[in-house]
Amino acid sequence: MTLTLQSAAALLSEHDLLREIITPDRWTDFASTIPDSDVPFAHITYDSKQIKPRTLMCCKGNFKAEYLAGGDEAGMAAYVAEHDYSDVTHAPGLIVDDATKALSLLSQAFYDYPERELKLIGVTGTKGKTTTSYFTHAIINAMSGNKCALFSSVDNCVDGVHYVESDLTTPESLDAARMMREAVDNGMRYLVMEVSSQAYKVNRVYGLTFDAAAFLNISPDHISPIEHPSFEDYLYCKRQIVRNTRALVLGVPGDYTDLVAEDATIAHVPVTTFSIDEAVADVTAQPVDDTHTTFAFTEGQPLGELSLAIEGDFNYANACAALALAQIVGIDIHDPRALASMAHVRISGRMEESTDPHSDTVAIVDYAHNYASVNALLDFVTRKYGARHPRITLLTGSAGDKALDRRREIVEAAQDRVQRFVFTTEDTNEEDPMAIAEEMLGDVTNPDVDASIIIDRPTAVEDIVAEARDHDGFDVLLLIGKGDERWIKMHNKHVPYEGDSAIIRRLFS
Repeated sequence: MTLTLQSAAALLSEHDLLREIITPDRWTDFASTIPDSDVPFAHITYDSKQIKPRTLMCCKGNFKAEYLAGGDEAGMAAYVAEHDYSDVTHAPGLIVDDATKALSLLSQAFYDYPERELKLIGVTGTKGKTTTSYFTHAIINAMSGNKCALFSSVDNCVDGVHYVESDLTTPESLDAARMMREAVDNGMRYLVMEVSSQAYKVNRVYGLTFDAAAFLNISPDHISPIEHPSFEDYLYCKRQIVRNTRALVLGVPGDYTDLVAEDATIAHVPVTTFSIDEAVADVTAQPVDDTHTTFAFTEGQPLGELSLAIEGDFNYANACAALALAQIVGIDIHDPRALASMAHVRISGRMEESTDPHSDTVAIVDYAHNYASVNALLDFVTRKYGARHPRITLLTGSAGDKALDRRREIVEAAQDRVQRFVFTTEDTNEEDPMAIAEEMLGDVTNPDVDASIIIDRPTAVEDIVAEARDHDGFDVLLLIGKGDERWIKMHNKHVPYEGDSAIIRRLFS
């Protein structure tokens, strides 16, 4: 499809989004009456700095009229907005009820609907999205000859082989459409993508229907003035994936599982369940040894046994979800290659475990950043190392400007299970790192826990390693929240940072 003003107006009208078309001298419902309305757009963007000849400019979010200054001279052909900007541009404006929905629909059309040429697999949940996505990607790649693309919070891959660091859990709709087109042009037949609650809140996946989607789990997260005003809103946004998929993979047991299953019933969406606890689930895994390092997988009949490179019972649950998703899109998960493909999957900064050659110390770098993930991480430490009575140190911060409840919940999840907290800088953005650290320190109510603040994160990591080496006993160091990310977000910019994983590798060399 070649996108023109006429076809754009027709598409927006079809979805009941178009209010009218405004030019400096007239308002109209008929795009065909506007000069050059049948000339294709050459470019589409939501960044006014990228306007070039024949650009369709999408004005979304906190957009200001002055952003269009110079747009006519740069070659803007038309704009899409929720407001009339004819005072600052001579270009026709497609005035819509929701600019983010319009952007998603127009992006898909501009790139000629690449999602229709892919088997789309979406993964949502409070924890486990990234790992499940990587496992699913590995299975499908192994069985399709590397024909699977990936959009994740860690990396994006549009050719099945090469990975580029991502900026968002779910890309902005225009960026997603562009990368989907690139993936299709590269010969990809499948796409696995993480789908955040914000993806539905701000319409990044509006208009997309997944061939298979996983709802892994749910627990309170992302509750803040700029994300979700309440848990109800967070859960509601997560649940939108159910009515936008052709088949659902659902983790059981779990909070609100019945509600999600009801959503599927109403939407006539078939459900496949997975679990490491429920024998009645469709895809299951059960430990075959006391250490829970090897699990036996079943799906109607045995699939085989597997030890993952990423430890933790919750990751075996993620593997079950991945198998179910792969099967729905046509992969033969009874082929031994499907199960074996997950064995060596590693994700930098996810359950990355290292042993210090200079002391009796283990460090685990993980992206855990909320109550559920911190609790799961500590469960893993207890199961694997509890008999050795480790001294556990948790190094953590919390994000600024959002998910405010995380600060208290991280402390609540850990304070009766660790011996030391060190609060430090995370992606504090516009907030003062010290203020966040002091807030978390104030949430510590267990008098037996040693808690302190070391704002400079590299110094904090070096301090807990040095203290562990001085300690006469076994230590487990948990560095959470940043994983392998080589930046810290401050004042809306990525400030270079060595990375938790890199620091541990340096100190443990």
